Amino acid sequence: MRACPQVELVTDVAVLYVDPRGPYPELVSHWYDESRDGRSYDGPFPIVAHPPCGPWGRLRHLSKNQDKTLAPLAVEQVRKWGGVLEHPAYSGLWKHCNLPLPGELPDEYGGRTVAVNQCDWKHVARKPTWLYIVTAPGLRLEWPGPGTPTHRICGARDRAVAKVRGVCPPGIKICSAEQRRRTPVAFAAWLVSLARKCR
Repeated sequence: MRACPQVELVTDVAVLYVDPRGPYPELVSHWYDESRDGRSYDGPFPIVAHPPCGPWGRLRHLSKNQDKTLAPLAVEQVRKWGGVLEHPAYSGLWKHCNLPLPGELPDEYGGRTVAVNQCDWKHVARKPTWLYIVTAPGLRLEWPGPGTPTHRICGARDRAVAKVRGVCPPGIKICSAEQRRRTPVAFAAWLVSLARKCR
């Protein structure tokens, strides 16, 4: 029986504010979880930033212990080193940091925002996501898709309403908390490859 080939870790991208149980430790050699503390990152590589979204997203009422200061700091880090920041669509971070909305011209740092759905990378739900990308002009983005969601993301209150009123279409399930926060491996790999072009 042949052994699976070892995947070579990417060494020229750093990933900040990640869950050590997620896909990034299998993709990159420079990753920062809560214990390593992404605030300490001082270059030189472009980054993929996954700052806590709980305090900024539409489900912020469920966020209890996440540090709200990390997301604005991650914006500064992406602007300094280049790369991409990932957050839920319509995150309050965009207004707070005056980030360009999807379709708007790049900001003074060369940063632009692109709207994607994570189901295009095999997430079970549509999971609309905004990417703030700081890179050289002219970078063309290509991704798979469109994906087909099988689940819907709901907060606890919405979940109860959805069950009683049948808000979800037939065949669509409601995401668990674990499914809500999960990053598809293919999406993580795509973000890392994107950051590598953002020098």
